[in-house]
Amino acid sequence: MGEQTATPKPTFTDRMRVFMKGIVTPIVGFLNRIGVTPNIVTILGLIGNIAAAALIGFGYVTYGGLMALLAGACDGLDGSLARLRNEVSPWGAFVDSVTDRYSELFLLLGLLVYYQRQGDGQMMILVYVAAAGAVLVSYVKSRAETLGYTAKIGILSRMERYLVLIPCLIFNIPWLAVWIFAIFANITAIQRIYSVRTQAYQKLKAPSETKS
Repeated sequence: MGEQTATPKPTFTDRMRVFMKGIVTPIVGFLNRIGVTPNIVTILGLIGNIAAAALIGFGYVTYGGLMALLAGACDGLDGSLARLRNEVSPWGAFVDSVTDRYSELFLLLGLLVYYQRQGDGQMMILVYVAAAGAVLVSYVKSRAETLGYTAKIGILSRMERYLVLIPCLIFNIPWLAVWIFAIFANITAIQRIYSVRTQAYQKLKAPSETKS
């Protein structure tokens, strides 16, 4: 008998997509009927996050959070719209991923400017650490997948980061989101690095076990 491959455990993001399907489907259907393309939705999401970052930077944190919420909704629609229109492509997935990274970094830039205007050096450093963690979480996953490993684990992936950031902005407690990002995004990156290390060692051991 051949070896059975373990079914990957659904991530929190996967479960959220299933949960939101009933809400997303009619919206996507409407956008498709009026001729909106996935790329338009993606660009609108990026522009919305840039506007949110500007609002945050100038001290309108709650309004920035509401704008980020609207922009985040665009992010949840472009992939579904592409699938409905049968326009899924590697290029589209690439653009979506890159704009997601830009969107998150723009929001963190807005927080950096916000704390710079307040003269709060400690929080500025924490925003930098938070941004580094967010980038590393995505980079480790991307680099691992190019080498044939998986790295979808961790306690603060992108979906969780948005679920932390947007409420903290809306309720005007951005410092809480920054602290959570700075700590748990970097822990998530380390979790993924360790997971890839484990997989790499398992691959190295496999040939020797076959020979014995």
